[in-house]
Amino acid sequence: MNITARGPILVTGAAGKLGAVGRTVTSLLLERGLPVRAMVRREDDRAAALRAAGAEVVVGDLLEPADVLRVVRGCRRVYFGMSVSPGYLEASVTMTAVAREVGVDALVNMSQMTVSQMSIHNTTPSPQQRQHWLSEQALAWSGLPVVTIRPTVFLEGFFLPLTGPTVRDRGRIELPFGRGKTNPVSTADVARVVASVLADPAPHVGRIYELTGLRSQDMDGVAREYSDALNREIKYSDIPPEDWERELKKMGLPEHLTKHLVTIAELNRANRYDLLADGVERVAGRPGMSVRDFVSLHADEFGGTLSLNKTANTKI
Repeated sequence: MNITARGPILVTGAAGKLGAVGRTVTSLLLERGLPVRAMVRREDDRAAALRAAGAEVVVGDLLEPADVLRVVRGCRRVYFGMSVSPGYLEASVTMTAVAREVGVDALVNMSQMTVSQMSIHNTTPSPQQRQHWLSEQALAWSGLPVVTIRPTVFLEGFFLPLTGPTVRDRGRIELPFGRGKTNPVSTADVARVVASVLADPAPHVGRIYELTGLRSQDMDGVAREYSDALNREIKYSDIPPEDWERELKKMGLPEHLTKHLVTIAELNRANRYDLLADGVERVAGRPGMSVRDFVSLHADEFGGTLSLNKTANTKI
């Protein structure tokens, strides 16, 4: 298959928060000297920063077919990713229909690891995960040249916001994961895989890449990596699922997102996230980030690192 670089590469979700996949993919492609059309929801400081970095910024709504057609037209390679949202499936099918109409050379679809374990007979309680499974079915039926990316739970999107406050304030990771093992992945590593595929899609079309971190371990093991990174003792506290769900609702999270997070916890508790895949190293050329390295990188948000001198003085 001869895939050329005609036209810009479309990246959806390009104005996501710092560390988001779409935003990082945009930066990585621009660093490679590739033309990028960055799709954003609105004109704001993040859109201005993308434009200043060299991207062609276009404003549009993934739920509006006319917007999607306008944004995709002229692009030969497309990255489709969208945050957890009740409208995810509609957006995905809209993108699929438009990509078929335009005739793209490669569509990189951001899915989820859970889809690997799903079928018509076996779904999950998360409406979001079901939508990802259905989206993959629609893309398969479409006949489009698709590359599917299935990452496990994100360090940035899950572990940082949902364990940072309790690690900072109480020195504890408080999650209802039981004794289940988990293997989170950094969005930076996922973005490196996506950018590598978009830069040269031909070897990847039709493939599914499962992405995990370096080590599948229970939460006591994760807590030890936190401890090593922060140079202070961090413990895992296995809290009741119903208590955790109440805390999520107190945070004011949308019901769709809350249900998704609660399902992730249920599946972890059932050891459904005990996975190890080499997709990051195979595609991006180097191993992914460890939990310890990730926590070290974000030490301030986890309450800071206890210095060795302070540790020594404490022991005297």
